[in-house]
Amino acid sequence: MENQIPRYLSAIINSKIGKNKVILLFGTRRVGKTWFIENIAGENEVAHLFLNGEDQDVQTLLATRTVANYKRVLGNAKLLIIDEAQVIPEIGKILKLLIDSFKDLTIISSGSSAFDLSNQTGEPLTGRSLTFYLYPIAQIELNGIENRLQTTQNLEDRLIFGSYPELFHLDTITEKAQYLTELVKSYLLKDILMFENIQNSAKLFELLKLIAFQVGSEVSVDELSRSLGIAKNTVDRYLDLLSKVFIIYKVGGYSNNLRKEVTKSSKWYFFDNGIRNAIVNDFRLLALRNDQGTLWENYCFSERIKKMNYQQKNTRYYFWRTYDQQEIDLIEVKDEQITAVDFKWGNKKKKIPGFFGKNYPNASFTVINKENYLEFIS
Repeated sequence: MENQIPRYLSAIINSKIGKNKVILLFGTRRVGKTWFIENIAGENEVAHLFLNGEDQDVQTLLATRTVANYKRVLGNAKLLIIDEAQVIPEIGKILKLLIDSFKDLTIISSGSSAFDLSNQTGEPLTGRSLTFYLYPIAQIELNGIENRLQTTQNLEDRLIFGSYPELFHLDTITEKAQYLTELVKSYLLKDILMFENIQNSAKLFELLKLIAFQVGSEVSVDELSRSLGIAKNTVDRYLDLLSKVFIIYKVGGYSNNLRKEVTKSSKWYFFDNGIRNAIVNDFRLLALRNDQGTLWENYCFSERIKKMNYQQKNTRYYFWRTYDQQEIDLIEVKDEQITAVDFKWGNKKKKIPGFFGKNYPNASFTVINKENYLEFIS
C-alpha cells in the first residue's frame, strides 16, 4: 500500500529539480526515504545517478575531492541522489564542491539523522541548500486514498501502531507489534550509537521509556537524572540526540513575561505513536488502556506538526500553564497570531482558562476531539 500513498513532499521536491540546489531530506530510519527518492528519480526524465552512502565503494569514490574526479563520477547525470549521506566523511564539503562546480546539477541528499549531515553542511551550504523532513505517513497524505469513514475506522489502529510505511503492508496486530518491536530494537538508535559513541545504550533506552510514560506532562531533567543515575548534562545531551534522529520533540512553556506563567519546564512528545507504544511494550486495544488521552494528544500534536511542516507554514509550538494550575495543551504561534488548543479524547467540554482569556484577548481557543480532529490535522 505504501507505493499507493502519495507523499506530500513529492510535488514540492520535484519542483526544485533543475535549480542547482542541494535538497537535504531528513527523517528517521524506516520512514520511507529510500523509496521516496527512488520514486523522485523515476518521475524525472533528467539523467540521474543514485549512490548509497553506506556503501564503502561510494565513500571511497567521493573521498577524492576534485572537480575532475566528480566529473568522471557524474558522467552525464544532472540529478545526483545520495542516500544515507550522513555516514560519508566530510559530506558537507563534498556537496559544496559538487554544487558549486556543476551549475546544471541538482543533488538530493538523504539522512536518517541530523547530526553529521546538518552539522557539516550548515556553514558551507548556506544559500545553496533546501531542507525538508519526511515523517511517518501523515493523515494529510492518506486523504487521497481513504474516505472519511475509512479514516475513522482506522483511527484506533493509528493511535496504537502509528503510521510507519511498512505497517500498511501488514494485516495482523501481531505482525504490526513485531515490526515495531524490531524497529525499536534494531534501527531506532542506530545513528546515535554509530556517530556519538554512546557507551551506555541501556541508559538511552531507559530515558526514552521514562519520556514515553510522561508524554503530555512536564518533564524534569533533574528527576530524569536521579532516576537514571547519570549526570544532568548527559540527560540533556541524550534528549538532544533523540530529537536529532526525529524520535521525540520538545515543547517549551509559553509566556508573555507574566509572573504566574510557567516557562522553565518542557514537555516531550513522540513523532509516532507506534514507536512510543513499542518502547513501553504496550499494544493493547484502547478499551483496555488507561492512557487513551495521552495517545490522543500525542497523535493529534504530531499529525499537526507534519501537516504544518509539509505545507511550509512557519509555526512555533508551546504549552501554557500558570502556577495555580490553569493550563492549555498547545499554543500555536503563526504570524504573531495565537491559537490555543486542548486535546480531549472524550466529550468533555472545556472553557478557555480565565487568566489566559483575560491576558490574551485576541487568541482563539479550540478543543480538538473525535468530532473535529480531521479538520485540524488534514
